[in-house]
Amino acid sequence: MAQDLIFTKPIFHEKIWGGRRLDTVFHYDIPEGAIGECWAISAHPAGDCEVVDGPYAGKTLSQLWDEHHELFGDAEGDRFPLLIKILDADGDLSIQVHPNDEYAAIHENGSLGKCECWYVLDCDEDATIIVGQKAKDREEFAKLVEEGRWSDLVNEVPIHKGDFFQINAGTLHAIKAGTLILETQQSSDVTYRVYDYDRVQADGTKRELHLEQSMDVVDYAAKAPTSGVITAPEVDGITLLESNERYTVERVRVAGTKALVQDHDFVCVSVIEGEGAVNGAKLEKGSHFVAPAQSGDLAFSGDMTLICSWV
Repeated sequence: MAQDLIFTKPIFHEKIWGGRRLDTVFHYDIPEGAIGECWAISAHPAGDCEVVDGPYAGKTLSQLWDEHHELFGDAEGDRFPLLIKILDADGDLSIQVHPNDEYAAIHENGSLGKCECWYVLDCDEDATIIVGQKAKDREEFAKLVEEGRWSDLVNEVPIHKGDFFQINAGTLHAIKAGTLILETQQSSDVTYRVYDYDRVQADGTKRELHLEQSMDVVDYAAKAPTSGVITAPEVDGITLLESNERYTVERVRVAGTKALVQDHDFVCVSVIEGEGAVNGAKLEKGSHFVAPAQSGDLAFSGDMTLICSWV
């Protein structure tokens, strides 16, 4: 018997670098202030989304994982493994890096590490992004940081709407001002800040830096990208953006009607452009849902662009 789709209620987080485009672009009812993040599909303790309707209305996604695990097929682990966000960077995010699973498990109370990827929803005409670094080892990294030679350390890349970046654990990175991003990531909130531009928060303090941990986890051998242009072919409206041991991510274009086979343990779906319907349920820009195991094929109609992901 087909399972109902699981529509989630987004959770919003104020950030020193946030803006108001989650309201003006996505028409979310966001709180006052600089709102930087929409946690759209999340079971993380720092933002556990509620189901908005259907038989599980009012339950959180983590409750479904624990109490109704049949919804997620044979997916393994003690927590829902993915976290889907929209980030509105009105200012620059800190220059930062995330640990892998092994380092986080030891040093961050059993947390998952953080492998993530970015789809650029929109950006200013001259926007750039930081992905990767140029130091050959820990010693050179420490020297460049100490001397404040950021242009010699970081790999900065021009970006455009529709670009895509895979950010492996150990990759130095920073989303910069004027950028709207959809992020697919492991369900983790562990971030090590290398530099935060000496910004002062509302209470007069600076945010904590984590230089030693950062230098522990940076992958000094990783090759930095020169562009985020998607080169993968689009086949029948579907483009494979990334596939690794943590997740697979596709962009799906719907023009009229489209059926997607749902043969995974679950699929996260976000509507990033347009409007339409799925299995009779209305969709609009900013809609997010989880298609559980045994949900049956997804029958889309309308004119939309989707980002779909699964483990």
